[in-house]
Amino acid sequence: MLLCNSDELLPILILLVIGIAVGMLTGMTGSSGVLIVVPALGIMGLTFQESVGTSLLVDVITTSAVIFVYIKKGSTSIPRAVSMGLGAVIGAQLGARIAVSLPEKPLEIGFVVLTAVLALQMYRRSFMKATGMPHKISIDRRYVLPLAFFFSIPVGILTGTLGTSGGIMFIGIIMILFSMSAQEMVGTATLAMMFSAISGVAGYVYFGSIDIIAALVIGVTSLISGYFFSILAHRVDEKKIYFIIGTVFVAVIFVEMFKII
Repeated sequence: MLLCNSDELLPILILLVIGIAVGMLTGMTGSSGVLIVVPALGIMGLTFQESVGTSLLVDVITTSAVIFVYIKKGSTSIPRAVSMGLGAVIGAQLGARIAVSLPEKPLEIGFVVLTAVLALQMYRRSFMKATGMPHKISIDRRYVLPLAFFFSIPVGILTGTLGTSGGIMFIGIIMILFSMSAQEMVGTATLAMMFSAISGVAGYVYFGSIDIIAALVIGVTSLISGYFFSILAHRVDEKKIYFIIGTVFVAVIFVEMFKII
């Protein structure tokens, strides 16, 4: 455990800074804090698996307030979120078992690739005009929820192995299968993401690969900072936000590559 045997103030201060950064990322973009938490905890001495497990618990804490707001405002489709969440639950358990049985280097390489893809997407959104959302495909209503369940299993696997809770991927599934407003998509995807994160946390707790104290410090801090950064996000040009986040992701890539080499 990162903090249990330490009386030093510095580790706690570092965790608070990580929490503020996670709150900034989540509050301004709605993304998971995994790309900040995992490399930061790795530098502080946790294994990749411990960092992923801790990051997932941070996601559970941080998203809880968001979900409460969206459900209160009626901007969440609970049946659709549950169908995707259950698929992700199965995938996350598989992913957690894969992660604890693999050496760290392949997982870290996969994490770098994922980060690079997200960085490119951020820069694309910053420099290019929106190309529009994919259209909902025509599917018999009887098969829509089962398809959402099936499509969410790979999302859960990524949750268990790399710690990404799949918010963006859930939104992609929603855009293809359902007709929903932007607010409903975010609320529904966030609830599905919580299912995925909780399942991943359970898997990592079972294997003893999680630092609960670090997760609580980061998570509570990110809840507070996320509130203020979500307000700031409405005052900053969207393209600038994407550029800043993309640059942060590039920095994360270099840090992870340095560790791998």
